[in-house]
Amino acid sequence: MAEVLPLRRTPAGVPVASCTLAHESKQIEAGLSRDVSVELQAVAVGDLAAVLAVAAPGCAIRATGFMAARSMRSRSPVLHLNTIEFLEGN
Repeated sequence: MAEVLPLRRTPAGVPVASCTLAHESKQIEAGLSRDVSVELQAVAVGDLAAVLAVAAPGCAIRATGFMAARSMRSRSPVLHLNTIEFLEGN
């Protein structure tokens, strides 16, 4: 996790936490090893937002969720988190 923004609330009072996830790995493409690095915006809503809000930048997590556009005006992808698992030893 590269960055975690402070917990906020929607006008209806629903908690929302946003973060930037960083991924680095080696992948095989066309039989050759390739270094892969990407950052992705993510958001957690409801009870999961409180879990994300206390995460420290640099901690390793495993997350699941779904991709959606940021808004009707911005088609940039955002990962909406459904689960967060903090990984030990990182």
